Amino acid sequence: MAKQLVRSIHNKMMGGVCSGMADYFDLDVSLVRLIFVALDLVTGIIPMLFFYFIAWIVIPARAPQPPAPPSSGQKT
Repeated sequence: MAKQLVRSIHNKMMGGVCSGMADYFDLDVSLVRLIFVALDLVTGIIPMLFFYFIAWIVIPARAPQPPAPPSSGQKT
């Protein structure tokens, strides 16, 4: 199965965009967040915030995992 870029629903600060990108590129989420903040400051804040909100809308959220089925083995 091919990798798919999805927003994280568990490890998120705002929309899960940076966490999803970290999972996709196999990087530490803190590193991705720091890179985002650095680019945000360099570009003058507004362009990166615009990118973040567009990515929040366009990138789908990860589907919630179904709960694990109960164990069928019974102790006697």
